[in-house]
Amino acid sequence: MVATDTKSKILEAAARLFHEQGYNATGISTILREAGVNSGSLYNIYPSKEALLVGVLERYTELLYPIVMSPVEAQTEDPLERVFVLLDQYRQWLTPIHFAMGCPIGNLALEVGDGQPPARALIRQNFEGWIAAVRKWLEAAGDQLPADVDRGQLAQFVLTVMEGGVMQSRAAGSPEPYEGSVAQLRAYFDLLRARARNPR
Repeated sequence: MVATDTKSKILEAAARLFHEQGYNATGISTILREAGVNSGSLYNIYPSKEALLVGVLERYTELLYPIVMSPVEAQTEDPLERVFVLLDQYRQWLTPIHFAMGCPIGNLALEVGDGQPPARALIRQNFEGWIAAVRKWLEAAGDQLPADVDRGQLAQFVLTVMEGGVMQSRAAGSPEPYEGSVAQLRAYFDLLRARARNPR
């Protein structure tokens, strides 16, 4: 039980600091101080900073559904509206801090180099899990969308809008770029719905 508790403390501190400061700028000593553990406890679980990064990314993968997707599904049964509830959830999380820290996975995708294949693979896995959850909603929408629309590509496009909007709002220090991107996505969805109702 103690080891599990120690591991949780380390992962929570590392995830927060990587998000706030960036992976490269965060030292092990800072993680130890914030987690309230000694170096022996950390290195017994994670022999290197790279191994700790892998642990953080695995944790994000595990928490994707319970923390990100499940609350959205609890708010509405409309599969297409879930897309916009999800995007609004990010807005609610990031607006109070003026989008200052951006998306934790998006940040790591930009910062972690190709020389760290395990971490890169987990970043991709996080994105793929996000896309798969949204794709499931799009598939559940059935004939609300035209039959020829590729649900997987559309789910990937939703992620592109989210990440791109977050990045631009972070640069601007304002939610406006994000909100504008989401508004255009909704307009596109409205066009898809209209085409589904009136196929040529």
